[in-house]
Amino acid sequence: MEIQPDKQNIDQTFATTIYFIDFYQRDYKWTNEPVKRLLDDIFYQFEDTYAAHEELEPNRENVNDKYPWYYLNTYVTNMVGGRVFVVDGQQRLTTLTLILFSLLKMAKELDSETAGWLKTKISGYSGTKHQFWMNHEKHIQVFEGLLSGKELNKISAESGISAVNMLGNYNLIETELTDRLTDQHKFDTFVHYFLFRLVLINLSVDTKHVPMVFEVINDRGVRLKPYEILKGKLLGQIDKLELEQGKFNETWETQVSAVNAFNEDEIDNFFRHWLKAKFSETRNAGKRFDADYHREIFKSDMNDQLELDHNPAEVKAFLNGSFKYYTSLYCKIWVRTKELSSSSPAVFYNDLNDLDSQFMLIMSACSVNDTEEELKIGAVSSGLDRMFAFLQLQGAYNSNDFAVRLSQLSTDLRDAKAELIRGLFDKHLIEELNLQRSQDLATPVNFSLFSSMSVDRLPKRFTRYLLGRVDEFIAEGSKLEMKQPLKQLVTAP
Repeated sequence: MEIQPDKQNIDQTFATTIYFIDFYQRDYKWTNEPVKRLLDDIFYQFEDTYAAHEELEPNRENVNDKYPWYYLNTYVTNMVGGRVFVVDGQQRLTTLTLILFSLLKMAKELDSETAGWLKTKISGYSGTKHQFWMNHEKHIQVFEGLLSGKELNKISAESGISAVNMLGNYNLIETELTDRLTDQHKFDTFVHYFLFRLVLINLSVDTKHVPMVFEVINDRGVRLKPYEILKGKLLGQIDKLELEQGKFNETWETQVSAVNAFNEDEIDNFFRHWLKAKFSETRNAGKRFDADYHREIFKSDMNDQLELDHNPAEVKAFLNGSFKYYTSLYCKIWVRTKELSSSSPAVFYNDLNDLDSQFMLIMSACSVNDTEEELKIGAVSSGLDRMFAFLQLQGAYNSNDFAVRLSQLSTDLRDAKAELIRGLFDKHLIEELNLQRSQDLATPVNFSLFSSMSVDRLPKRFTRYLLGRVDEFIAEGSKLEMKQPLKQLVTAP
């Protein structure tokens, strides 16, 4: 593997290269805390040296001679089709650009000779086209507004969280620099220090090894979420031109955003539920996906099934097939946890009882583009609701054993026809009843077990839930003269 390190100061970093934001990169997510920490680090060394050499003229020779250099960090790029893409380091490079914007504004206000120089560090010409060195194409209105001197509240942040954070951080930077750079001499000295003595190292890597370098850097630094690393390892296999033409990045972002709309980083939960649903035979086997599932996906046993390692054709098929279908299904289930659905009301009831295992079970039963999807959502959710309720009512519920049971059930449900789902739930319900109560029962409802149950042994949340659903659970029980005892049980003081 060929890596080309290049030590450079900021004057060199922002001079001739336009940095495109690679698809590996997250939104610009730095908020006030890391920005303030960066400024504190930069000024800590500057302030000490400035106090000792305050009489020196602010020029290149004096600053290079008297001020020690300061290492800011490494950023990683790779070149494709003549474009330089930032693989790692976008947060820092963007923040440095925001500092340059603030310095430019101050230079103009102070009538400093550094103004023209600072402006060339923000943008310049690439051929005949004038562009910002940090090419945030989706949020270009922020940089254009800052360059033109617009008031912050008049710059649109509708393009997303990156724009919001850029404007918020610029406001902090402007306040900090105004407080710290109290006169023109100190300001001009700092500009020279900032551009000449702050050092970055650029690592230029070839496209083939970008996913690996990206993962290692982020695992050893500020960790990204598993899905963010997975994105890089998957999309990094696809040729950039094909990536753009096939809109694979757009597919990923659309589906991830839809899932994350329900909870922050919910997409990580999606992958864990989906992997357990489709590739785990037991609960213990499924625990491998509870942490770094993005690593497990590429292990040899998993790759034998998924075939996503060094296989761009399969990655493209996965993104447009399983990934798109199951994330959409996951969102559909989430929506129904929020309000009753006429076709699958039990999804809502399961959520009341914190049975998030329904995500795994439903995805296990459904195949890609399943024509029986609605029937399966209804059958699985009602089966889980019924199973949980009958175990509680017959004194046979044990949370750990129930979780083990659902993992076994998930395996049996895998791609099952809708008409078989009720029978599979009954089979496991009876087995669990016999296990917990040491019985040899043949039906999922037993009067002797039920009649011996005390309301004091039922979770209060469950009894409140059951109160409104008595008639739904006594259809079978009525044959065993359970209707009245059931009502007595759930309405007892």
